[in-house]
Amino acid sequence: MTFVSKLALTLAFAAAPVLAQASNFKLSSPSIKPGAKLTSAKVFKGFGCEGGNLSPSLSWQGVPQGTKSLAVTVYDPDAPTGSGWWHWQAYNLPASTTALTEGAGGADGRALPAGSAQGRNDYGVAGFGGACPPAGSKPHRYIFTVHALKVERLDLPADASAALVGYMINANRIGQASLQGLYAR
Repeated sequence: MTFVSKLALTLAFAAAPVLAQASNFKLSSPSIKPGAKLTSAKVFKGFGCEGGNLSPSLSWQGVPQGTKSLAVTVYDPDAPTGSGWWHWQAYNLPASTTALTEGAGGADGRALPAGSAQGRNDYGVAGFGGACPPAGSKPHRYIFTVHALKVERLDLPADASAALVGYMINANRIGQASLQGLYAR
């Protein structure tokens, strides 16, 4: 066996516990059925949409070992922007957090755990911004993700762009769990 083969085998065995642990990281929601249409409560109020604009109740389990904080994002990769659409970014959630209640993504952030922060969504405000794809478009995918991070907090300015928040989440992520809902009008 060559040195490269031995090294590859050693790395594969070393990574196995991490990969196994990551597969135990699960996200669920009583109001979002994977691959099903989002309810009107999760639809934006504005831009021609008439919804409740409530962030869903989310819960997770199997957070990877070494997690020091968490972030939650909602992203629509189908938005006709060339870069998708960020609907929500909550970060600096304590690692002990296992759930967020419906409406936790309010602009004031009061229902989030102490010390948490929210980035600006692509509607231009902090907090959750519900689904609102262009009328007549195919169903858009709304990807809800909880991210396990290797740092206790992301040091970001209050007016950080969604791209900067996303960059910092991705640079510090050690695991993630997602679920997807759909919406069209």
